[in-house]
Amino acid sequence: MTAFDVYGNDLDEELRLLRVRLAGAALFMVAVTVVGTIGYRVIDPDVSVVDAFYMTAITLTTVGYGEIVNLEGNPGGRVFTALLILVGMGAALYFVSTATAFVVEGQLGHVFRRRQMEKNIRNLSGHLIVCGSGATAVYTTQELLAVQREVLIVCPDANQVGWLDRELPGVPKVLGDPTLDDVLKAAGVDRAAGIVACTDSDKENLVVSLSARQLNPEIRIVSRVVDIDAADKIRQVGADAVVSPTHIGGLRLASELIRPTVVSFLDLMLRDKDRNLRVDEVGIAEGSAAIGSTIGGLQIDEVSNALLMAYKSADGDWHYNPPATRIVEPGSVLILMGTPEDILSVSDHLGSSVMAKSAEVDN
Repeated sequence: MTAFDVYGNDLDEELRLLRVRLAGAALFMVAVTVVGTIGYRVIDPDVSVVDAFYMTAITLTTVGYGEIVNLEGNPGGRVFTALLILVGMGAALYFVSTATAFVVEGQLGHVFRRRQMEKNIRNLSGHLIVCGSGATAVYTTQELLAVQREVLIVCPDANQVGWLDRELPGVPKVLGDPTLDDVLKAAGVDRAAGIVACTDSDKENLVVSLSARQLNPEIRIVSRVVDIDAADKIRQVGADAVVSPTHIGGLRLASELIRPTVVSFLDLMLRDKDRNLRVDEVGIAEGSAAIGSTIGGLQIDEVSNALLMAYKSADGDWHYNPPATRIVEPGSVLILMGTPEDILSVSDHLGSSVMAKSAEVDN
C-alpha cells in the first residue's frame, strides 16, 4: 500500500531523495579530495600518496601547516592549489548547506515526524475519519475532539494543509483524494469505527461513502449533502445518515425565531468549555452488565452526573424519561446528557459502548 504522509508524498521516495542529496554532496567532497591527491602526485612524483592526501586536506581546510609538496618555482602547482582551494571551498559549503538545510531548517526532522505520523496512523483502531478540508470538516473534527474521540482528517486540498494544521494542531492528517481506495486505506478505514464524508461535492461524498462501505462493511458512514435531491443516492450506496447543512441552517433560523430560549440552552451546552455538556448515547451490547436490570437498578446517578433522557428499545421504540422499572434489553440505547467524562463513566460502569472512545480516556 502506498504510504501517504501529511503532504501527500511517498515517504520512502522522499527519504530516498534525501539520501541521494546527502550522498551527492559527500561524493563531491570525496571527488575533490581524490583530484587534489592525484594532482599533487603529478606535480611532485616524489611525494607519497599519504603526503599528497595530507597536502590536499590542509589545502581544503586552509589550516596552513606548511607545504608538504614543494611548490617553489612551480607556477602550475600554485595555480592548481588556488583552484583546489576555490573548488574545495565550494564543495565544503555545498555539503554543509545540504546537511544544514535538513537539520537546522527542519527538513530532516519534518520527514521523520511525518514517518512517525504514518506509524501512529497505522496503529489507530476504532477511530473516526473526517474527509474534507473546508469549514464543515474543521467544525466536525473539533466537535469530535471536544467529546474526546480519536479522529483523523483526510484533506483533499494541499493548499488547505497549513490552515488545518493551525485549526487542528496535533490531529493526524492524510493528504489525498478520499475517493481513492489507497487514500482511505492509508487513513485506516478498514479499522475505523466511523467516517464523515464532508467534501464540497455530492459526487465525491457519494464515492467516499461507496468506497468506505466496500472497504469496511461494519463502519458507520455519515455524509454531507449539498443538493438534497442527492440524499437518497448517497444512502443507497452505503451511507447510514445524510446531513444537509442548508436544511439544518433553515431549522436553526426557525428555532431562533420561535424558541430562542431552547436554542440558547443548546448553545450553552456546546459552547460552555467549563462543563462541555453533550447529549450522547450508550449502546447496550450483548454481554453488558446492564442487561436484565431495571433502569433504576443501573444506578447511573451514583457513578456520574449524567441525566438519562430517553431509552430506545431494540425494536426501535422510543421511551422518553423512562420509568425506573423498565427492563434493559440487549441492543437498546440509553440517551444521556452530561460531560464526555460522565458518558464514559456510565459506559464503563455498564460494560457497554460509545463510538470511538478516546485512547487517552481509556488509559
